[in-house]
Amino acid sequence: MAKHFEHNESRRGFMKLVAGVGAGIAFSGTLGSLSSNAYAAPAAGSTIEAGIAYPISTGFDPLTSSGASSLAANLHIFEGLVDLHPATRQPYLALAAKEPEQVDDTTWRVILRDGAVFHNGNPVTVEDVVYSFERVLDPAKASLFAQFIPFIETVKAVDNKVVEFKLKYPFALFKERLTIVKIVPKALVEAGQSAFDANPVGTGPYKFVSAVKDDRIVFEANSAYNGIYPAQVEKMTWFLLSDDAARVTAQESGRVQAIESVPYLDADRLKRKGTVEAVQSFGLLFLMFNCKKAPFDNPKVRQALHHGIDTQKLIDVAFFGNAQKATSYVQATHPDYVKADTQYEYSKEKAAALLKEAGVEKLEFELLSTDHSWVKECAPLILESWNAIPGVKVSLKHLQSGALYGGHVDKGLYEVVVAPGDPSVFGNDLDLLLSWWFRGDVWPKKRFGWSDTPEYAEVQTYLDEAVKAKTAEEARGFWTKAINVIAKEVPLYPIVHRKLPTAWNDKQLSGFQPLPTTGLSFVGVGRK
Repeated sequence: MAKHFEHNESRRGFMKLVAGVGAGIAFSGTLGSLSSNAYAAPAAGSTIEAGIAYPISTGFDPLTSSGASSLAANLHIFEGLVDLHPATRQPYLALAAKEPEQVDDTTWRVILRDGAVFHNGNPVTVEDVVYSFERVLDPAKASLFAQFIPFIETVKAVDNKVVEFKLKYPFALFKERLTIVKIVPKALVEAGQSAFDANPVGTGPYKFVSAVKDDRIVFEANSAYNGIYPAQVEKMTWFLLSDDAARVTAQESGRVQAIESVPYLDADRLKRKGTVEAVQSFGLLFLMFNCKKAPFDNPKVRQALHHGIDTQKLIDVAFFGNAQKATSYVQATHPDYVKADTQYEYSKEKAAALLKEAGVEKLEFELLSTDHSWVKECAPLILESWNAIPGVKVSLKHLQSGALYGGHVDKGLYEVVVAPGDPSVFGNDLDLLLSWWFRGDVWPKKRFGWSDTPEYAEVQTYLDEAVKAKTAEEARGFWTKAINVIAKEVPLYPIVHRKLPTAWNDKQLSGFQPLPTTGLSFVGVGRK
C-alpha cells in the first residue's frame, strides 16, 4: 500500500507494520480519484427514520463534539481527508483524491478531491484543510482529539490542491489517523464558533437541517456531494429515544427503520419484525478509581474490587450473554489482542485477602454509576458482589453522564465509578484505543488521578516506543507491556466488553450494516 518511499528499508519496515497493527489498514482497491463520480439524485420523497439511544450532550463542531449522537451525526455531515467506513472499519479516500504520498520518513503530501464543496456552496480549499488540523493541534483549543495526532509537527499548503504534513517522527499509522480530523470551513468557523457548533456545515453526503434536544436530528441530501457515498434518500430524521421501551415500540410499529442499542431482553421479539444482530465491540463497562483518594490509591484495593465482581453472573443476567469478560484491555476479537498477565477471576476470598494485605479492615464507599439503562441493570449486581465481601459496604447512586463527570469526577468528588466508554468510533488501532484513556491530562490527570505515578510514566514510554517501532512484532511487544501495567494497576479497566445489538427492517433498507460502535450509520444506505 505504501508508495513513494525514498528508502527501500523504510518501505519494508512500514509494510510489515501496517500488515499487522490495527484492523483495516489497507485502502479499498476500488478507490482512486473520486472527482469524476456523478451524483445520482435519490428518489423523490424518500426518507429514512431511525431511533437513537443517546440524547444530544455536545454540539456538532468536530473540534469538540464527543457525544454519541453528535458523533454519529457527524459521520454523515463531515469528511476527513481519509475516513473509516463506520461498519467495516475499512479506510477509504474521502476529501483526499489519491492515497497520501510519503515523500520521506517524516513528510507526507495529500491531494484534495476535485470539485468538493461545503454545504453552503463554498469550495474546499487547502487553507480549510490546514486550518482544520491546526485548530485541533492548538493547545489553547483543548481538543480531545489532539492526543491522537501528536506526531504532526506542521501542516502547510504546497499549492491550491496539495497539503503537506511534516511529522515529529516516523509514524506508520499516519494514513489511518487522518480520519481523526474532519475538514471544516475556516471562514464560517471564525465568524462564530458557537453558531457553527449548533449549525454545522461540512462536505458529507448529508446536510444538517436542525436538532432539538431530546427530540430529533434532521438531515437532507447534499446534492453537491461528489464522493463515493452519496446520500441515497432525500431526508433523514433521527428520533432521540433514550427510553428503551420507546425505542423498541418505534421499531415494532414501523415508525423507524432502524434502532441502535436494542435492549437485550427485547432482541428475540424484534427479530419477528426484521433483523437483529449483536456485534462484538471494544465498548467497555469499566471501573474507574479516584487514585488520589485513600485507600483507592493502593492498587491492591483496586485489584480486590475487580476480583470481587461476579462477572459471569453479570454477563448472564444483565447482558443475556451479550458480553465478553475482560481478559485484556481490548476484546478477544481485536486483531492485536493479547491476554494480560493479570487476570481477575471472581473470588471473594482473593478480594478479602488483597484488602487485608492493603491494611484495609473496613471499606465503605459510594459507587457512582451513569444512568444508561444497561448500566443501571449492571450496577446493582456489582453492588451485590461487593457487599458479600467481609468488611465491605457499598451504596449506589445513578447520575446522568454530564452530572457524573461535571459535578463529581472532574472535581475529584468521587471514590469509584462504573461507566461505559467506547473510543473505537474514532479508530481501532491499539495506539488510539490506549491513548484515549491513558494519554494527556483529561483522564489520567484530571479524572482518575494516576498521572504522577511511575507506572503512568512507564506506560507513556511504551506507547511512545510502539508508534516508532519498525515492525508489527516490535510494536505489539510495547503495547503488550503497556497493557500489562494497566491490567495490574487498574486505575481504569474494563469489566466486560459488550456486544452491541442493532435492529433494522431489512425489507425497507438496502445496504444497512450494524456497527461495532455506538450509533447508527446510513453511509451508502438507501430505501428499497
